[in-house]
Amino acid sequence: MRRNTRTARADEMAEPTTTRPRSALRDFLDSGAAGGLVLMAAAAAALVIANSPLAPAYFGALKTYLGPLSLEHWINDGLMAVFFLLVGLEIKREVVDGQLSTWSRRVLPGVAAAGGMAVPALIYVALNHGNPETHAGWAIPTATDIAFALGVLALLGNRVPVSLKVFLTALAIIDDLGAVLIIALVYTADISVGDLVLAAAFVAALFAMKRYGLRETMWPYLLIGAVLWVAVLRSGVHATVAGVLLAFAIPLRKAPGAPDDAESLLHRLEHALHKPVAFLVVPVFGFANAGVAIPEFGTGLMFDPVTLGVMLGLAVGKLVGVFGASAIAIRLRWADLPMGAGWLQLVGVSLLCGIGFTMSLFIALLAFPGAEALQGKAKLGILFGSCIAGVLGWLMLRFAPREIPAPDDPARVAARLASRKPG
Repeated sequence: MRRNTRTARADEMAEPTTTRPRSALRDFLDSGAAGGLVLMAAAAAALVIANSPLAPAYFGALKTYLGPLSLEHWINDGLMAVFFLLVGLEIKREVVDGQLSTWSRRVLPGVAAAGGMAVPALIYVALNHGNPETHAGWAIPTATDIAFALGVLALLGNRVPVSLKVFLTALAIIDDLGAVLIIALVYTADISVGDLVLAAAFVAALFAMKRYGLRETMWPYLLIGAVLWVAVLRSGVHATVAGVLLAFAIPLRKAPGAPDDAESLLHRLEHALHKPVAFLVVPVFGFANAGVAIPEFGTGLMFDPVTLGVMLGLAVGKLVGVFGASAIAIRLRWADLPMGAGWLQLVGVSLLCGIGFTMSLFIALLAFPGAEALQGKAKLGILFGSCIAGVLGWLMLRFAPREIPAPDDPARVAARLASRKPG
């Protein structure tokens, strides 16, 4: 008996070395219900304030300039660059040493993001056909709000497998980068070629430092990352792209069993950013951007082509595009279902991609500059479409049956099946 006890204890001590480690973002996604609740509370407070007598003070504060940028721009372009940095670090980790390290798992979020951008745009264009004044809004329902989608997932806890959450994160990043590209090519009036060249030089410097052995000191990367952010901001491209570029340049040392390996700059930075992003960056961002002043509207405005196009693009187009493209890729064996996830859970995540909120609001302002009536219709469509998609996505994931992940060892699968045979 004593010998068996020692053996069991030895197995328990050895278990962590054979089990896939949890990364900082995995911990954030799995145990981040508190961060998700803070985000939802911040968004709800913003909506209430924006439609109350305090609205002038709220919007006035966001427009207040602090140095060269308004407070709103510091939040959206500055703080969110830190969030994109964290997400970029995790995406790199998963691509190099995790869930996205194989082609089949890497291609799925890319295909899903492409479908999730194309179908909503087609729905909007179909409903606004023949009206040149509103055609510019076709990109409004193409974006996914990472912060809000992950906040909903955080509220679900461990009912959603980590692989599906990583899939959503990767999809949303690709989706938002696509939206940023659309903004740069379609809605950006002036691109500063000189600043783009300067940004490219800073990116080259970051990768050169990694290539030639600077893998233990953090501050040179952060310093160049800061000036890279300034160059990207000045170039006319959305400044949050700088966070992703910096993340991809941070050195990663493969270290299974040590997700916070002190020898890996990527692991160290990822771990350091976890709580500030969850409890400061994301809630502040939600509070600053969720304050939509709902205009006085009648039944006719709800069925206006702009409002309806945006709302259906988010609530229906994202579901059809993301799930449809994913299903085709999986059926054609280009990709696999995320590990431990079922089809109904994939439907739920596809619905959550319809939470367009922040980036959609940003695109609406660019699509209809100075046209407050059109902006109001678009904002109404964003608000209702995002709410419908978020609630339906939460319900689907809350009540969808959870799949049992298959063990990695085929011999263990065969042994378990054999043990269930009668006789």
